[in-house]
Amino acid sequence: MGNKREKLSFELFSTGLSTGVAYKNRSLKRQIILAVDTKNSGSINELSKEINTSVPKTTSLVNELILEGLLQDEGKIDSTGGRRASVYGLIPDACFFLGVDVKKYHINIGLMNFRKRIIYLKERLPFKLENSPESLKNLLHQIKDFLSHIQVDKKRILGCGINLSGRINHRTGHSFSFYHFREEPLAEIIQQEISIPTFLENDSRAMAFGELYSGEILSEKNVLFVNMDYGTGLGIVLDGKVYYGKSGFSGEFGHTPIFNNEIICQCGKKGCLETEASGNALIRKFKERIEKGSSSSILKNNKAADKIGIEDIINGAKNEDTLCIELLSEIGEKLGKGLAILINIFNPELIILGGTLSDTGDYIRLPAQSALNKLSLSLVNNDTSLKISKLGEKAGVIGACLIARSKVMYS
Repeated sequence: MGNKREKLSFELFSTGLSTGVAYKNRSLKRQIILAVDTKNSGSINELSKEINTSVPKTTSLVNELILEGLLQDEGKIDSTGGRRASVYGLIPDACFFLGVDVKKYHINIGLMNFRKRIIYLKERLPFKLENSPESLKNLLHQIKDFLSHIQVDKKRILGCGINLSGRINHRTGHSFSFYHFREEPLAEIIQQEISIPTFLENDSRAMAFGELYSGEILSEKNVLFVNMDYGTGLGIVLDGKVYYGKSGFSGEFGHTPIFNNEIICQCGKKGCLETEASGNALIRKFKERIEKGSSSSILKNNKAADKIGIEDIINGAKNEDTLCIELLSEIGEKLGKGLAILINIFNPELIILGGTLSDTGDYIRLPAQSALNKLSLSLVNNDTSLKISKLGEKAGVIGACLIARSKVMYS
């Protein structure tokens, strides 16, 4: 039965063409999987109504999905009268989805089961993101090493989602900011190396996707996710769906030119939000203050200012280092200026602050809230909540897994 189960699972989620009755049955099975996935479980009667098909036909399809190893009987539900009905749910280990969240100086990799639970997770694996063949080689090595250590049949990993910063064409799998040395899409190159269908996504959108289905977003339909890392990105959720824009490049929040300064952004322009409100800006400001005579406890043990990273400043603030707290407050205030613009334009229900800098909590949230209160229209910002991501560092890897899962199961 194991071989049959494996074969049929792949058939259901494959993009191969089928016709006639086979096509209709395949379509109905996918609708059943979607219905069960959305509500966590369902009875025959509920599923029959959901897919608008007779009870006998639905029963037959559910039985086939059980034989294929995708659904399981999860017991009886209480009834007001008559026989108690069985409910059916997804089998957790029927298949799996890999998520790779690529940061500037580390990688997070996770494996999600069929019921959207992360069962393996490796965080902060050493890495340096550069647009070089060596960096891509290291990325592939980290993914392969992760796969070699998990106790899962690799044939059951149906998709891999990979997040990268910068401009990504999620439809074609091209990256225009990193690893664009060859004509083939980056997703295709990685897929050939790991033998798993691979999908690329912008890191901020992936994190927003993770929040949408597993994090802070509950009933809200219009949400902005601000990714505060070395750069500053934006994931946009409109009417309950992640928004991509015409070319798929929406969310370049960090490159909004709102400051009158002579600081050159990594995009090549001056005055971008990132030059004043980002991890890179935080580190630059720290070095400038030290050069002007300020002191900080994070420089103890003769650690040089040019060796300081975001995490050092975050830890300094948590340990009540005055300079670190002051700089985070300044970053938060500048960020609030950008958020005020977003609120005036989008009038969102919720803004989530995520990414590495969100670990500072109120040190950055409160100055940002104060600034946007002063600079945005009161009638608009009264409808918007500003929260820190509960998923934190895990938002990206969860989003990557969920995107791969969605691409395989519902595309």
